[in-house]
Amino acid sequence: MSKIRVKQEESLSIKFSHQMEKGDNRQLDLYFFLPKEMGIGSHTLNEEEYYYSAIVGRRSYYSEGLHLPLVQGRFASLNRRTVEEFRLYLNLFAYQFAVAVENDVKELNQITDVTHFYFALDELREQVGQLLKKFRRNEPGDPKWKSYFENADNYLSWFCEQQLLKVLAHATRTSDFNDIQERVLTLCRNECAYRDEHNYNSAQTKQDPNRISNKMLLLRRLIQQGVVLKEELKPLGIGLKKFTTGLATALVMLVVSALIIQAQGAFSGFTIALVLTLAVIYGFREIFKDDVRNAMWRFIQRGRPRWSRILRDTTSQAVIAKQLVWLEFMRQQDLPDKVSEILKHRHSQNKVDAEILHYKIATKVNQSEFQAGYSTIQEQVNFSLVPFARYLERGKAKIYKEVEGKISHESVERRYQVNLILVLRDGREAPQYIRYKITMNRSTIIEITQSQLPDSVNMPESTIDDE
Repeated sequence: MSKIRVKQEESLSIKFSHQMEKGDNRQLDLYFFLPKEMGIGSHTLNEEEYYYSAIVGRRSYYSEGLHLPLVQGRFASLNRRTVEEFRLYLNLFAYQFAVAVENDVKELNQITDVTHFYFALDELREQVGQLLKKFRRNEPGDPKWKSYFENADNYLSWFCEQQLLKVLAHATRTSDFNDIQERVLTLCRNECAYRDEHNYNSAQTKQDPNRISNKMLLLRRLIQQGVVLKEELKPLGIGLKKFTTGLATALVMLVVSALIIQAQGAFSGFTIALVLTLAVIYGFREIFKDDVRNAMWRFIQRGRPRWSRILRDTTSQAVIAKQLVWLEFMRQQDLPDKVSEILKHRHSQNKVDAEILHYKIATKVNQSEFQAGYSTIQEQVNFSLVPFARYLERGKAKIYKEVEGKISHESVERRYQVNLILVLRDGREAPQYIRYKITMNRSTIIEITQSQLPDSVNMPESTIDDE
């Protein structure tokens, strides 16, 4: 399996995902090289605000070999099973099933070719139908277990129906693929009838969109229980920031006090000139106080982690992993030598000045405390580029051409290329590097491509999902 998976998530977001096993000590560095013509930098984009508003992560247990005969293959004998173990593996399957359907639907929505779209939709319908049938063949007979199964079954049935209907609602309608559309609608009708047959939802709930939506949201949270890890995020350097603020204020007041003493010596007595001079001094103090504090804080904070995160098992509350997170604009001279070497191999037309946004996450996974039968966690981090796009210019240029004496023109969009270099460090192994080119405009990511690296640089196992 590839160590890192990179894909376009939505029109203006990218996501990387990877798996970590017990005892792993992994560090990931992402260097975003933003051309200065984009107008993005520390003066326009606050790193802390960007982190909280545009970077979304999800960490959960992961099992590559989790198949649909869900419970039977997990334990050697019926006597060794417990309700807690059954619920954990049931939730893990239901959660991974729902996430997989979500991902497939997002990929479907980005297919522009109508024929390709409908064939992919038909394939998704077939897979969903088969998985639901196999899942239901393993319905437990024990009443203690059945309620958990029914919750997951109810949610997966409703969720798959909603996702397929959503795809059809926004699809290009054409009579050439009426048979595929009808097969998808038949599956949706069958799932609706299936839930009615099993009395999963009351008549009042089914008739009220708000009630059914809130109920399914609750069921989603129930199936995440024990699978999605609880996150405890803590900002670092709060005390140091207070100290920096105090020190900056003291330095500014020192200068102000010296100027006041000089002013009192220059003017005899309490005069209007002295009052005006003091007003100017205090005015400059207010102007420069924040600038001095911010400059000192940026210097002191440089290279330090900004947040710490503890990942806990939601059932046992045991600590599964600990993380440190960095996010900052950095200087060109602070780049690692290998990263600088990779940048030198760019095409000459792409060697433009850039602001460097550095994201780093260091994870140490515990050797123990995992739920029985699992040794892997999956981390998915989504980066929204919407805060970048709002600074970009709209395309205003036109291209003219002449055909048989007639002159016509077409409007063209303004495109920007963001270089992304990813560095992977696993324990004491040598760092591995990979470079991507992200071509984007104000409204969408055009493409993500992987670039060749110099022969002297190691490249990790990685994949890009073509959208």
